[in-house]
Amino acid sequence: FSYLYKNEIQSIDRQAFKGLASLEQLYLHFNQIETLEPESFTHLPKLERLFLHNNRIAHLIPGTFSHLESMKRLRLDSNALHCDCEILWLAELLKTYAESGNAQAAATCEYPRRIQGRSVATITPEELNCERPRITSEPQDVDVTSGNTVYFTCRAEGNPKPEIIWLRNNNELSMKEDSRLNLLDDGTLMIQNTQETDQGIYQCMAKNVAGEVKTQEVTLRYFESPARPSFVIHPQNTEVLVGESVTLECSATGHPQPRITWTKGDRTPLPSDPRITITPSGGLYIQNVKQEDSGEYTCFATNSIDNIHATAYIIVQALPQFTVTPQDKTVIEGQTVDFPCEAQGYPQPVIAWTKGGGQLSVDRRHLVLSSGTLRISRVALHDQGQYECQAVNIIGSQRIVVYLTVQPRVTPVFASVPSDMTVEVGTNVQIPCSAQGEPEPVITWNKDGVQVTESGKFHVSPEGFLTIRDVGTADEGRYECVARNTIGYSSVSMVLTVNVPNVSRNGDPFVQTSIVEAIATVDRAINSTRTHLFDSRPRSPNDLLALFRYPRDPYTVEQARAGEIFERTLQLIQDHVQDGLMVDLNGTSYHYNDLVSPQYLNLIANLSGCTAHRRVNNCSDMCFHQKYRTHDGTCNNLQHPMWGASLTAFERLLKSVYENGFNLPRGIEPKRLSNGYSLPMPRLVSTTLIGTETITPDDQYTHMLMQWGQFLDHDLDLTVAALSEARFSDGQHCSSVCTNDPPCFSIMIPPNDPRVRNGARCMFFVRSSPVCGSGMTSLLMNSVYPREQINQLTSYIDASNVYGSSDHEALEIRDLASQRGLLRQGIVQRSGKPLLPFATGPPTECMKDENESPIPCFLAGDQRSNEQLGLTSIHTLWFREHNRIATELLKLNPHWDGDTIYHETRKIVGAEMQHITFSHWLPKIFGEVGMKMLGEYKGYDPSVNSGITNEFATAAFRFGHTLINPFLYRLDENFEPIPQGHLPLHKAFFSPFRIVNEGGIDPLLRGLFGVAGKMRVPSQLLNTELTERLFSMARTVALDLAAMNIQRGRDHGIPPYHDFRVYCNLSSAQTFEDLKNEIKNPEIREKLSRLYGSPLNIDLFPALMVEDLVPGSRLGPTLMCLLSTQFRRIRDGDRLWYENPGVFTPAQLTQIKQTSLARVLCDNGDNITRVQHDVFKVAEFPH
Repeated sequence: FSYLYKNEIQSIDRQAFKGLASLEQLYLHFNQIETLEPESFTHLPKLERLFLHNNRIAHLIPGTFSHLESMKRLRLDSNALHCDCEILWLAELLKTYAESGNAQAAATCEYPRRIQGRSVATITPEELNCERPRITSEPQDVDVTSGNTVYFTCRAEGNPKPEIIWLRNNNELSMKEDSRLNLLDDGTLMIQNTQETDQGIYQCMAKNVAGEVKTQEVTLRYFESPARPSFVIHPQNTEVLVGESVTLECSATGHPQPRITWTKGDRTPLPSDPRITITPSGGLYIQNVKQEDSGEYTCFATNSIDNIHATAYIIVQALPQFTVTPQDKTVIEGQTVDFPCEAQGYPQPVIAWTKGGGQLSVDRRHLVLSSGTLRISRVALHDQGQYECQAVNIIGSQRIVVYLTVQPRVTPVFASVPSDMTVEVGTNVQIPCSAQGEPEPVITWNKDGVQVTESGKFHVSPEGFLTIRDVGTADEGRYECVARNTIGYSSVSMVLTVNVPNVSRNGDPFVQTSIVEAIATVDRAINSTRTHLFDSRPRSPNDLLALFRYPRDPYTVEQARAGEIFERTLQLIQDHVQDGLMVDLNGTSYHYNDLVSPQYLNLIANLSGCTAHRRVNNCSDMCFHQKYRTHDGTCNNLQHPMWGASLTAFERLLKSVYENGFNLPRGIEPKRLSNGYSLPMPRLVSTTLIGTETITPDDQYTHMLMQWGQFLDHDLDLTVAALSEARFSDGQHCSSVCTNDPPCFSIMIPPNDPRVRNGARCMFFVRSSPVCGSGMTSLLMNSVYPREQINQLTSYIDASNVYGSSDHEALEIRDLASQRGLLRQGIVQRSGKPLLPFATGPPTECMKDENESPIPCFLAGDQRSNEQLGLTSIHTLWFREHNRIATELLKLNPHWDGDTIYHETRKIVGAEMQHITFSHWLPKIFGEVGMKMLGEYKGYDPSVNSGITNEFATAAFRFGHTLINPFLYRLDENFEPIPQGHLPLHKAFFSPFRIVNEGGIDPLLRGLFGVAGKMRVPSQLLNTELTERLFSMARTVALDLAAMNIQRGRDHGIPPYHDFRVYCNLSSAQTFEDLKNEIKNPEIREKLSRLYGSPLNIDLFPALMVEDLVPGSRLGPTLMCLLSTQFRRIRDGDRLWYENPGVFTPAQLTQIKQTSLARVLCDNGDNITRVQHDVFKVAEFPH
């Protein structure tokens, strides 16, 4: 305690109570104290009572009672306190005491008189007219040299009068520490004898009890002479929340004064955005910051001396925001479901998933991907429920809730089923069928085991009802409705019977005149073509193609002629009865079954030659048929002797698709829409999607992979082309008229095609010849059938490319004179080994250029053996292989006659080809996945039809065109190019003289097994040697193989790609995005969309070619399905398959299974001495 009251004390020294730290009570009342020093009581931390009442105190300096944390009682009443703005600090202190309740205080105003007696605690700034400072005069930038004096003006007003404080580079200046600095009475800062250290950013602050205010920042720039820029303030990395404002300060000095500019990121100029400004001092100011403002910013200070820069980052911290939000899902039990969930923010948010507020199940089925997607595999019923995606960072979190509904799997159940029906010929019929299930089932229809597809003949409604237009007796049979989903399938069938009333038809009166006219016009066109082709050298690629495909067997010619006459007759009858047409909604079709009565159809068949050329099979010579094959493939299947035989209609996996349900190809009428779009020109598809100048070498397989595929194909199928190059109506050549009059089906050239510059309007193309009655097996042709095409070859792998597919062809190439079972041979080379014999007869396609060579074509079992030199070389190998084996067999069996040697050898050669194909070649093409689809051989099945399907021959097996290199490489014994060099493909067509004159077959064979093949790349399909220079000749329009493949598919009524996806159990594609699993390249899908408009329109061939390859194979998924189906049928339906027990003895089979193409090359090449064991695999040479 210290009692100092009533002592007439007038003042107190600030050190008076120093050392009295324990003093608790200090009584100074009833004295004459007028002023108190600011720090008089700072040494009394435990002071609880301070009595100063009844003194003469008029003013108190702020801070007088600071640090008195133990104060409980303060008395200042009965003093002469002058309550002005300077006492506001005391009013705030007293209010604090009152609010806390820990201390009592008393202080009253004496002046001014209007508030005399008022408690200081109740005084407000408004009552005292206090004003916060305001600047009345701002400082300005200054440039100064050494030793001068600088004045920064700063004037301010306020109540009470503001105190002026100066800052340099945001630090308060101390006038006491530097005598050169002076603060003048009016607030002006004077800097005497300026130095370099004085440069920087200055700012004046005016401050009083009512507040404070700052002037603008100004710069003092110091120069002794012109100076490079230097930063006064460097920008600093700054973190900011979205929506706030941020400034990156940047200031520099130099002489001349540097100019400040900013860039973002990799020196990109700042965007033009009103949110972004540069302050007068050079700082970068961004208002309402967004997430995209985050990044690196660079401040440049530039003057005439130099350019400097400094970098800082704006780090925008933001709450997570969802960029991809999951949606409620309903899935079928067992499926996989994805809930995509992605968010952005800073820091980058972490995605977490919960179910029903708890953790996800800990099992392999629930997986959160790196993208944030929740994937649930093999969804179970108990997975149903509410899921929550949370995006979390240090700023906060966001969440979104979704619901998963799981439906149990249900196999299809029929809601409506068809029943047997009897209908009138020529009518339209609808057969009901619909089904329910989970997933929703897809409805397909089969007729007699062949799937029905959308066409002018058939239509399947969305609910599954089948409509058959223009019903004829050909439509009779058993129809099966199949409802299929991923759980299983159900089927129901019915029998359709067609009643044919014995009444005359509109076309009956015109039958005789039409058949006479048809015979005359067809024969005239065929004879004109023969004269044109055989009386002179080929003059154009069209001639080459026609010669190349013209049948050698007269029986084939007559059968093709009969089919053309039959169909031409119907066309002429239609023309005669135009007035009585039954026109459909599109105005393009009529009812063929209502055109001619059955007895007249039989008359047409008889007069056209169809009936006369129907074969009668005799399979009674079981001694022969049990051991050997016939040349034409008949009697292989003894229950169905015509299955797989030559000169029969191609089989079909799906029903044909013709515009009118009978014979008109898709796209033949350009204005006719399919699914809302016109079909694109095949040439446009080729140039847009297929042709390529770029080739990617195959790092695994050689060019022999392609060559064996072509050689194999020529053992399986050859479509009989129209015998005429001229249209039947007037005999004009198809390439000159560019119309679609039978048999012409010209490939039109689009307006912007490069070939238009050469004046070409179309490319030559004629339709394949139709089968008589198109597939009729009945002796009575009492109905018309959709157009089918003829396979000129046997469907078995039986070396028909070596021996021919008819007795006529076989006799042409046999050496019957020697009676040693040999094949005819041609000229013998210096190696001592013979070439193939030359073909005899009129000039052939191989004499296309009289400037090159007069050497004719070689003769082999297949008429296409001269197509290109690589193929010719393989034909030569196998002709030699036959003669080599026959010679060895004669040595072992000198008692055998020539026929026995021939057939035994032929049987062995066929088995070798089967083994090489299935054991060495197909595994490379199919890969492990495809070989599993093909399955192991389980023995002969007589219920399997080995016939080649139209889809296989016309589209699927043409995939080999994508494996062809643009060059045929020719290598010598050291695997170096021969002197004549490698051969561009277009120079290798029909050029046997190059084998005779340029080194034989060995250089070509080495180029096949010693050089990498072309890789199948969806964006690099057919090289331009095939699309721009096929069969090219001087001053003519070359052909385009890709366009021809597409046109041939339409000619043959091949259904679109979509139907085969469904057939192969792939997903139904309603949009082009639905193709992304099989065609991943978005550019290819976009091209398909631009060309076809609808995925339901895409032609089969181009779609198969652009599918992504199944890993380990050279095929896409749909193509693999089609090829594995065909090769399984070829193998399982062949009674004389080499592995079928009894065909060969176990010892013979062991020897055959040691066969390889490498061995055949060594045995039959001219001088092949080095070859890899597997000629399909890439190897380094010398080997």
